[in-house]
Amino acid sequence: MAAGSGSLLRVLGLAALLLPVVPRGSPGAAERRCFCQVTGHLDDCTCDVETIDAFNNYKLFPRLNALLESDYFRYYKVNLKKPCPFWNDNSHCGIRDCAVKPCPSDEVPDGIRSGSYKYSEEANNLAEECEEAKRLGAVDGSLSKETQQAVLQWTRHDDSSDSFCEADDFSSPDAEYVDLLLNPERYTGYKGPDAWKIWNSIYEENCFKPQNVKRPLASGRGDDGGRMFYKWLKGVCVEKRAFYKLISGLHASINIHLSARYLLQDTWSEKKWGPNVTEFQQRFDEVITRGEGPRRLKNLYFLYLIELRALSKVLPFFERPDFQLYTGNKSHDAEVKNLLLEILHLAKSFPLHFDENSFFAGNKKEAAKLKEEFRLHFKNISKIMDCVGCFKCRLWGKLQTQGLGTALKILFSENLIEKIPESGPSYGFQLTRQEIVALFNAFGRISTSVRELENFRNILRNLQ
Repeated sequence: MAAGSGSLLRVLGLAALLLPVVPRGSPGAAERRCFCQVTGHLDDCTCDVETIDAFNNYKLFPRLNALLESDYFRYYKVNLKKPCPFWNDNSHCGIRDCAVKPCPSDEVPDGIRSGSYKYSEEANNLAEECEEAKRLGAVDGSLSKETQQAVLQWTRHDDSSDSFCEADDFSSPDAEYVDLLLNPERYTGYKGPDAWKIWNSIYEENCFKPQNVKRPLASGRGDDGGRMFYKWLKGVCVEKRAFYKLISGLHASINIHLSARYLLQDTWSEKKWGPNVTEFQQRFDEVITRGEGPRRLKNLYFLYLIELRALSKVLPFFERPDFQLYTGNKSHDAEVKNLLLEILHLAKSFPLHFDENSFFAGNKKEAAKLKEEFRLHFKNISKIMDCVGCFKCRLWGKLQTQGLGTALKILFSENLIEKIPESGPSYGFQLTRQEIVALFNAFGRISTSVRELENFRNILRNLQ
């Protein structure tokens, strides 16, 4: 076994030698090539990079990390066996790090297993009565008025068109709970044509881009340095420009995670994960990416502002006394809710929020049409996640797209959120438990990316 591990290390060393050569220069040059443009004012925003860094890294990130380690937020129900709806490709990543280990049902707290979007023991009991009524097709006088109303309102919510994501069928036997802490997002070895096909489908078919406009660095195409693409992007409406920047920011965030948690050592005795600077440079160095890398990082900050704004807007929904992060452990649930509210109040206190009022603000008919296109494009992207061949990548792709989709749903539901009653059910605006878990874990991923950038800055600053 020792000989085998030595051979593996030699192979890993050879693979590192075969990576594209990263330019060297004077001390600090490596940092400047990745971060020279990632500073100051952000386009389409009133905020700047430095304000986000200070707010996230020293105030929000530590609290958010603690929240996501709680039982309510660590368990996510997902169907990883749904077939790809767009092309016939049943190939799956055979690398062991692509695997996802689901939770035995007895490990998941009872309160979580009993209902996907109910927030208290009483609400769960009512939900069971509602589910039985729906199963029998009975909304009649034999049910209490409260239950009749609940059946109709929950059904209306389930059938609503405000969702930005394709929801999994959680009643399917293929839907399982996954402990996110035991299945962290990190480099799995999944790359090449299969991974490229996913992102190409997202960018080429869902980002409002005409076919004749060449995406920068698109495989197999002549490259004009992105001039035609950015000329087109500057000329489109703010909504379409924002859509592209959100997807690019999400892509950048995922690449940061893979670079920050890279498999550095794999022997029979241990695996060592940590930052891979060369991998980070391949994705974000200004010279290697022909100017694209720093743009991607700025789009990450744009995505951060969008999701942060959604958290600040949704505070009234979570502030209600009736709302609980229900797992069945009352004292623990109360502590977690207090931490959640602390984070949301902190988000609201951010001084330079993105102004979403610029979205869909023109002619009402045209605005409604554009908003629906926006929603359907994003919903399509959520479906593409079922085509990802690596199950761990699929898990985190589905979670992060659902989280961003939930943030968009919040931003476009401001009027409904303002009408939420201080007590009693909130039928006008609802979030399922899945949406809540995805919303905060997705923002946790973005927050982690911003924090990791500080680490990479420091490493590159000292690189000779």
